[in-house]
Amino acid sequence: MSLVRQGDRSRPRPRTHDLDAVVVGAGGAGLYAALELKRDLGPEARIGVISKLYPTRSHTGAAQGGVCAALGNTEEDNWEWHWFDTVKGGDYLVDQDAAEVMCHDAVETVINLEHLGLPFNRTPEGLIDQRRFGGHTRNFGEGPVRRACYAADRTGHHILQTLYEQCIRHDVLFYDEYQVLDLAMPAGADGRVNGVIALQLSSGEVHSFRAKAVLFATGGFGKIFKVTSNAHTLTGDGVAIAYRRGLPLEDMEFFQFHPTGMYKLGFLLSEAMRGEGGFLVNGKGERFMERYAPTMKDLASRDVVSRSIYQEIAAGRGIDGKDFVHLDVRHLGAKVLNEKLPDMSGFIRTYFGIEPLTDLVPIQPTAHYAMGGIPTDIDGRVLADESGRLVPGFFAAGECACVSVHGANRLGTNSLLDILVFGRRAGIAMAEEVRRAHTPEPDTAAEASVTAALDELLARTEGERPAVIREELQETMFTKCGVYRSSALLMQAWGEVDDLRVRAQQLVVQDKGKRYNTDLGEALELLFLLDCAEALVASAVARTESRGAHAREDYPDRDDVNWLKHTFAFRWSDGAPPRLAYRPATITRFEPKPRTY
Repeated sequence: MSLVRQGDRSRPRPRTHDLDAVVVGAGGAGLYAALELKRDLGPEARIGVISKLYPTRSHTGAAQGGVCAALGNTEEDNWEWHWFDTVKGGDYLVDQDAAEVMCHDAVETVINLEHLGLPFNRTPEGLIDQRRFGGHTRNFGEGPVRRACYAADRTGHHILQTLYEQCIRHDVLFYDEYQVLDLAMPAGADGRVNGVIALQLSSGEVHSFRAKAVLFATGGFGKIFKVTSNAHTLTGDGVAIAYRRGLPLEDMEFFQFHPTGMYKLGFLLSEAMRGEGGFLVNGKGERFMERYAPTMKDLASRDVVSRSIYQEIAAGRGIDGKDFVHLDVRHLGAKVLNEKLPDMSGFIRTYFGIEPLTDLVPIQPTAHYAMGGIPTDIDGRVLADESGRLVPGFFAAGECACVSVHGANRLGTNSLLDILVFGRRAGIAMAEEVRRAHTPEPDTAAEASVTAALDELLARTEGERPAVIREELQETMFTKCGVYRSSALLMQAWGEVDDLRVRAQQLVVQDKGKRYNTDLGEALELLFLLDCAEALVASAVARTESRGAHAREDYPDRDDVNWLKHTFAFRWSDGAPPRLAYRPATITRFEPKPRTY
């Protein structure tokens, strides 16, 4: 076997897998895309799904409260109302043509999911049951509406299980426990993506997956923050890989903080608890959301509720003067808590040791969701720049992508809808790409580069531990780039992230083994997180306004004249700040106006 040699170390040339299409990520977006690819191309097509985890451990399984669609099963609803709520919720930075597609397709998508076998809760008439969620209204903002279709508080879990079972049924190939480290984009291929290079975690070997089309569905990057609802695996791998390849990242400054994370722990207590009638109270026992959102109250959009909590705390009305408030669900009763909200009630009992039927629950905003990511069109095709030029063979869907249907702030339950609608659309578009594309060329330069980087990390005997730098990064991002931001804090964050990037050039991996080397994995993930943090902070420094999840204390107003546009951040080179470009937001029907709830 031929070898790639680096200094005194050597390893086998990467093992090659020839596929028709590769999906990276086994959450809802990736699985739905793989299923559509297999259905479209037929049983002979070789469709591979690569995942760091066993597929049913993907983070889609943590989504709790529901997936939205204007079914109108429990009260009157209309997909155009949903469209308006999405645009308004995103503080008018939403691309309205993309949001129209998502909201219109929502009804068909949820019914298709039901037909695939998802066990939704039911009304007495046997229809899919629906509950209220923040920011979802009737008749263009008149009041809350029941739009979230749910399976108890395990909706994401059931979506994941249903799609995985269907993929197994259709003979999709799964490559579990592989960490993708680079794209295959061979020189002379006009920028075409021809596959990926990955590290097999069980053996420490490098594998090359060659394909006619590649989809990134790698999830978000919430682990850049100290307190987050995100799993340890959400380290921005796919986002950072695209960034390193010279592709832009869109709207990275917009990162959502969910209002009801468990105090100090970050575990999410879904909006479904408020959708079923729970409410927030301050240290004086007051239902304070009536002051900030008199119509929607506790079901205002997430950015509004999170900022309201911090305003209460800043005014000295936190619980016992501390940095949290209470969620009151005592009045919901045992039937609702134990049948409609069993997982969240169990979390409260397990992690806090309190009884939600009799006790108030301590909560604080937690870093939750990236509105920004790899820019795509409505069929998941990745954009090479702000002009809309496409990257041949490359697709993205889910939280790692930015369509943009969430704008500056995502509405609850639109995340599961996003992964389903655009995962499916990406799969259909990829099937057409596979039919057109030629046999993929190898990218031996990328294979050699990945091998060399791994060998260098493992050979180093002195340097900094990844855990130390990761902890400092998370503290910096949470305290200086969180719910409220300012020029002074952002510039401090930028300097600190830059310093951490320099220090990370000398990471040391103490475990030199090959099988399940988690020390090596954490070092690789830290480097991805630092790339995501760099793009986020640079984009946030430049945006001198407050919009959605990006709240500047020094620029408190929304500025539609100068900032009704998307940020595109490009990485120039190590040591140089990102280059920023802009593209106007697409306005079709709903003209921007002041956002009130």
